[in-house]
Amino acid sequence: MYKYDEYDRQIVRERTQQFRGQTERFFDGTLDGDDFLPLRLQNGLYVQRLAPMFRISIPYGMLSSTQLRKLAHLSREYDKGYVHFTTRQNVQFNWPAIKDVPDMLEELNSVEMHSIQTSGNCIRNTTSDQFAGVIDNEVIDPRPYCEIIRQWSTLHPEFAFLPRKFKIAVNACPDADRVAIAVHDIGLEIIKNSAGEIGFKVFVGGGLGRTPVIGSEIRSFLPEKDLLTYLDSIVRVYNMHGRRDNKFKARIKILVKALTPAKFAEMVEAEWQHHKDSESQLTQEEITRVKSFFTSPDYAQLENNADSFETAKKENKAFSNWVKRNVSSHKIAGYSIVTLTLKKVGVPTGDATDKQLESIADMADEYCFGEVRVTHDQNIVLADIRQDQLFEVWQKAKSLGFATPNLGMLTDMICCPGGDYCGLANAKSIPVAEQIQLRFDDLDYLYDLGKIDLNISGCMNACGHHHVGDIGVLGVDKRGDEFYQVSLGGRSGRDATLGKILGPSFARAEMADVIEKIINVYTENRTEEELFVDTFRRIGMAPFKERVYAKAN
Repeated sequence: MYKYDEYDRQIVRERTQQFRGQTERFFDGTLDGDDFLPLRLQNGLYVQRLAPMFRISIPYGMLSSTQLRKLAHLSREYDKGYVHFTTRQNVQFNWPAIKDVPDMLEELNSVEMHSIQTSGNCIRNTTSDQFAGVIDNEVIDPRPYCEIIRQWSTLHPEFAFLPRKFKIAVNACPDADRVAIAVHDIGLEIIKNSAGEIGFKVFVGGGLGRTPVIGSEIRSFLPEKDLLTYLDSIVRVYNMHGRRDNKFKARIKILVKALTPAKFAEMVEAEWQHHKDSESQLTQEEITRVKSFFTSPDYAQLENNADSFETAKKENKAFSNWVKRNVSSHKIAGYSIVTLTLKKVGVPTGDATDKQLESIADMADEYCFGEVRVTHDQNIVLADIRQDQLFEVWQKAKSLGFATPNLGMLTDMICCPGGDYCGLANAKSIPVAEQIQLRFDDLDYLYDLGKIDLNISGCMNACGHHHVGDIGVLGVDKRGDEFYQVSLGGRSGRDATLGKILGPSFARAEMADVIEKIINVYTENRTEEELFVDTFRRIGMAPFKERVYAKAN
């Protein structure tokens, strides 16, 4: 993973010192709260419903065991002993004191972490595939390009105050999209042209929230060397022409839609002509330098142990289920990718305690070269596990509550913190998630259902990505009461699709019943090969609507 040089260290030190001074001025009254607001936001500090919330960057989801232990320490020292992992591969503290945040930043700096641009109207954390670098079917490891984008976008003086927040995602896997590039302000698909050269297919104007939009392709092939100059051009066009009079219409998706994707692409190309050959053009030397941080670990030459592995699965059904659901193929023979699910019933989705973080760090040191990854789906990945150690890893994960073999199933849901914490939320998300988890607690039934994405958001900001779930749940306010609107048929990866609203919203107490009725319609109508979205597209909304809203006799 990337290691800071002295230039990086100087940037984060100076940023921390600057924010300490701003915080002191805020408390002594010489810096007005309105002026402090954008400053604290660009350092990841919110004021939420019950307490401040502090968001820390995890670039493209990579963490070392040392960094995990530091997060555990900070959660004990300054918070309530747990953290929350988000869909942007970041981590949040829900209960820090504002006065303590500069001290927290100093401690984070000591392990090469920061909170720069984790909020505010700027370019946020760049996200990527949690399996990057360890799957054998990717075009190339996308992490070096994410790091190049991170360095370009961090404290970029021209883009510090954009019309609205801005998010970039990078994918390099031709048959999967685990990072949902189609619903980002910029989505980059790494591809090769007919000559075998690396480049990018560029999508712009995706996003969820109040006005959900699937991004549009504006360039079919961007040469590798032109990555930063072209990104500069996109963001400049947005910065010049994006609306600033209405925050609900300020995202780039609104501009692209208003202009049309073709016109927006034309404006970007015109802007690009002015500086495509500038010093910002990537050199091969710079690409090679950044790639040098993402070398493969010291993998062992392992003998074929398939027989003993198959025997262990036959002798232990629970282990076999976990392997089937939570273990993925690795590009190196004898190794596997393990996903630890943060979706245990009774625990808010994406939460982990200080002791769990330290235990994961211990597992990473013992089994996984000291590294872990955070996923878009709010889980944790150990990317380099020897196959002959999978049983040990499973036993330890099970004792920690991280071995629920439900990855990709209905109860492996994405869920924002909702009204329990967020001041923007219209309704609570966590109780709805728990209600559904309790209703669907039969693993055999979940396996029979197959892959179903259930996403829950507490408000229209869509932090839970409800628009692109097979089943989406949105918290809404009805005259001061919490209700929930349901959408069906969304998809976030390949063939990204926005879900369609089922109908009028439901009270919280009804939600498990509603989901069960939806699932029953699916199981009664599906063919053996169909996923939920396939059945929905074939039979349409009407059968679901009729079942859910039918009056009891």
